[in-house]
Amino acid sequence: MIRRRIAIGLGLGTLLAIGAASTALDIKARNDTALVEHTLKVLETSSELRVLLRQAEAAARGFALSGAEKFVAEFQDASGQVPSTWAALTALVEDNPAQTARLQAIDEDVQRRIALAGELIRRHAAGDRAGLQSLAGSGAGPTAMATISGVLESFTNEERRLLAIRTATSRRTGTWLLGIDLAGVGMLLVIAACLVRRAYQSDRALRSSLSRSQATATSLEAQALQQRGDLAAAYDELRRSSAILETTFKTMAEGVLVVDPDGTIMLSNPAAGHFFGTDVGKTFAEMLDANQFYENDALARIADADLPIARALRGLSFDRREVVVKPTDGRPQFRLMVSGRPLRNAEGAISGAALVYHDVTEVHEIERLLQQAQKLDAIGKLTGGVAHDFNNMLTIITGSIEMLIDAVRDRPAAAELALLISRATDRCTELIRHLLAFARKQPLRPRDIDVNATVEDIAKLLRPTLGEQVEIRTILAGGDLIAHVDSAQLANALVNLAINARDAMPDGGKLLLETTRTSLDDAYAAANPGVAPGAYVMVAVSDTGSGMPAEVRDRAFEPFFTTKDAGKGSGLGLSMVYGFVKQSGGHVKLYSEENSGTTIRLYLPAAQVLQPAEPEHEQVLPRGSETILVVEDDPLVRDFVLAQLQGLGYTTLVASHAAEALSLVAQDRPFDLLFTDVILPGGTSGRQLADTIVARRKGLRVLYTSGYTDNAIIENRQLLPDTLLLTKPYRRAELAQMVRRALDAAPADALSPASPAPPPPA
Repeated sequence: MIRRRIAIGLGLGTLLAIGAASTALDIKARNDTALVEHTLKVLETSSELRVLLRQAEAAARGFALSGAEKFVAEFQDASGQVPSTWAALTALVEDNPAQTARLQAIDEDVQRRIALAGELIRRHAAGDRAGLQSLAGSGAGPTAMATISGVLESFTNEERRLLAIRTATSRRTGTWLLGIDLAGVGMLLVIAACLVRRAYQSDRALRSSLSRSQATATSLEAQALQQRGDLAAAYDELRRSSAILETTFKTMAEGVLVVDPDGTIMLSNPAAGHFFGTDVGKTFAEMLDANQFYENDALARIADADLPIARALRGLSFDRREVVVKPTDGRPQFRLMVSGRPLRNAEGAISGAALVYHDVTEVHEIERLLQQAQKLDAIGKLTGGVAHDFNNMLTIITGSIEMLIDAVRDRPAAAELALLISRATDRCTELIRHLLAFARKQPLRPRDIDVNATVEDIAKLLRPTLGEQVEIRTILAGGDLIAHVDSAQLANALVNLAINARDAMPDGGKLLLETTRTSLDDAYAAANPGVAPGAYVMVAVSDTGSGMPAEVRDRAFEPFFTTKDAGKGSGLGLSMVYGFVKQSGGHVKLYSEENSGTTIRLYLPAAQVLQPAEPEHEQVLPRGSETILVVEDDPLVRDFVLAQLQGLGYTTLVASHAAEALSLVAQDRPFDLLFTDVILPGGTSGRQLADTIVARRKGLRVLYTSGYTDNAIIENRQLLPDTLLLTKPYRRAELAQMVRRALDAAPADALSPASPAPPPPA
């Protein structure tokens, strides 16, 4: 009896030690999680500081550009938040001397940059042009901003490094915690088995003793009562231990399964039952009937002999093996991280296996969304650059084919061939625009529009386009539904989505267009990289078509990816929609399952006031006799533009880069319009060139051209106010219209330069 009590005491002592270790590891896990959250808070606050600095600088430039008082308010709001944000960031890293030193190094630069921006507003409001030129010439602003950006980038990189280390530490602690819990389960099972076996042996000995001698019945009865009393005490202790074990099992988020050598489930907690729909007494085979197990790529099915339970029953131990589970009852698939250990009896033979399952579905989905966003961003940068070069070539081709058509009007065969070339160039132009839309480099002209009215108009257009076999329904939110987007690009996006839906329903089906007001909160933004929380107008396009498998769904927004037969699709429809919505400051969400249809939701930035549409201009081919300075670095495009302008009656001056243009200005060569490409070689953009020339020649008109927008003439995803842009490629009529419009417009106001332009050559 003493030995039994000693054994029970040792077992319970071991269990208490395991419990203490589990508690310590749990505290450490929480501390590790707190460190990860602290690092994320530092990254968030540093990002907020960057945004405030950029907003303050943008507001100062906006006021210098337009003189609008709203920019003063925006500057005051942004600059007013900088001190509190700076203080919060400093407090967050006060325990990190290196990071604190980085912030102290740029403290004065931040204050200086805010002060310079405020001084720029003050001098511009006072009409102090000499002061403005002095500020621009000092270069203090860009130098300070460059220093700030560099230090903040180093600061952010260090926090990301700390985040990676602390995340890895947190994961290791979680693994140790699972191991300790599993050891506690094993110890409880061993104690229970020993107690039950001892009770059985004691009861058998008692019965044998009673059968050998009735004469000693009284003595034996007393002995039996004593033994039964000890047994009852042991059972009470076992019940208390079992209650602790049961509570632990029921509250664990991880699923725990214990099976015997035949694969029959001996122990299962609620989390495991939720995962697999299993219970005690069911077999491994029944578990396989209800669930299919795949490798972590979700494509290769795991052989029965390689399943985690089978490996553990063969005596193999393993940790953190990732598997994908696809329930056969129609529930969505999910991902589990599995750790397993074999159980052995006193002789060392395998007596079962214990497995712990941790759900990592949500973590994997967040990682997948982040990787997808990074991949699409990289593809967008590549396609945008290619589209820019093609636009220059298409500008020459489209203009030249117009002249060729005029020259061969009296030769029908040649005229027909020229028209074929013209239609082909139009198709190329459309493809390039789709590429620029995906790359988020197309020039947008957003305004506040009624989304309900746009959707209703598109629905009327689609009915004859999609055919009678497609039933079109609309569910529109009540009242005015105002969003700030380019209305033409929104209509184009909806038509693309509707055509894709029709192609997914070859035998007919239903197409639903739906609008509503919604708000995306911080939790949604955290789970979807690149999404800003706030108010949105949601437009959903749903169909009852064939849907998409997972491998197609993951690549749906990639340019040139298509599942259609050759010649039936370019693969740019969805990528154009994705780029347009992202460039507009919105968000796209795709929902699709095979044989269950597809829903694509467009979240567009909400607005409050409906702006009137711009009037359409009559298509004419105006001429003129003014002098135009053409600045274009591509020699083929330059020669084409000169020929077209001269053919329209204009006198031309030409320069291939900013320095050459400034040299003509220094020679006092007269001209009425500056027609310049936005992107120029030599480090000076077309915007900077225009700033310099307009400052010297008041009243000069400016017309920009580009096939690829950048921050030089774009602010908040739209053209700067009073900026005229002729998008490449363009035809002769478009060139004539825009040149005439620029010459007849009010003189260009001086824009605050983004950076000083080089002086004219001596």
